[in-house]
Amino acid sequence: MKMSFRWYGDSDPVSLDYIRQIPGVEQIVSAVYDVPVGEVWPVANIQALKAKIESRGLKLEVIESVPVHEDIKLGKPTRDRLIENYCQSLRNLAQCGIKVVCYNFMPVFDWTRTTLEKELPDGSTTLAFDMETVNKIDPSEGIQLPGWDASYKPEELKLLLAEYSKVDEEKLWSHLEYFLHRVIPVAREVGIKMAIHPDDPPRPIFGLPRIVKNRNDLARLLAIEDTPANGLTLCSGSLGGDFYNDIAAMVREFAGQGRIHFAHLRNVKVNEAGDFYETGHRSQDGSLDMAEIMRAYYQAGYDGYVRPDHGRMIWGETGKPGYGLYDRALGAVYLNGLWEGIAKAETAKST
Repeated sequence: MKMSFRWYGDSDPVSLDYIRQIPGVEQIVSAVYDVPVGEVWPVANIQALKAKIESRGLKLEVIESVPVHEDIKLGKPTRDRLIENYCQSLRNLAQCGIKVVCYNFMPVFDWTRTTLEKELPDGSTTLAFDMETVNKIDPSEGIQLPGWDASYKPEELKLLLAEYSKVDEEKLWSHLEYFLHRVIPVAREVGIKMAIHPDDPPRPIFGLPRIVKNRNDLARLLAIEDTPANGLTLCSGSLGGDFYNDIAAMVREFAGQGRIHFAHLRNVKVNEAGDFYETGHRSQDGSLDMAEIMRAYYQAGYDGYVRPDHGRMIWGETGKPGYGLYDRALGAVYLNGLWEGIAKAETAKST
């Protein structure tokens, strides 16, 4: 597996010089952040990002993410021009040596939490989601939750939510199919593997449809374009937000088919009501058996990209919640240690 670390560019308080010191991290996962959603990513911008990363002895082979414009998700007439722009961005990324593109198809927002600073017994803080808090919010009166995209003014957000009130899950599926039928052939042609990220949390909220939330959704998505170019970012924490999702089983099924191209690895503590908070990466920290998940990847012969996902804020660190240096660095080292131990145990079993 190829261990990577997410970096948000020059504005990220976690510098490349710090990241390069984490044992086992060889790759940076990043994006071009100064191009408006829906516009073509220029080759010059991509090359500048890559050069900056490579100057620190690191590699850029995974982009997270190339955002999908809301007009595409809503199926508006403007989607054809926007999809062509998306395809041209893929061509430009391939020209710069990018191998995997992570994206999502979540309406309006990439992820939802009800607090960014839940205090844990050890004094660290973490991201958390409370279903009761969300259920009490009336979208028509306005939504105010931490971490939500500030690019929409209140009235713009209300209009967007009103548009989505006409889009149920099946209609959103049809819009995703339209997108994939046009994008995946281009990705296949230029040698890029598309890797969709699951919904976070993996359930409908505020009346917004969610269609990438469990094993059956993943299988349906992969069948739309049955080619390795159409694959998954399998996020243990996002899918783990559903108490009934078996992450290790999904890894065995989809990595075994060669359809997982990027793995986000983190643990969560979740209950049957759908509440969860993000913990340290260890198996004993949360509800997910991270050792079993890593064993599933190893036994499936996975050799793709992974990264430690959100971490707690520890040791007094401040910055972007969930994306501090210290806990994610601990996670990377822990995951590499698990991988090494599993590899040696599996080798010993076969001799």
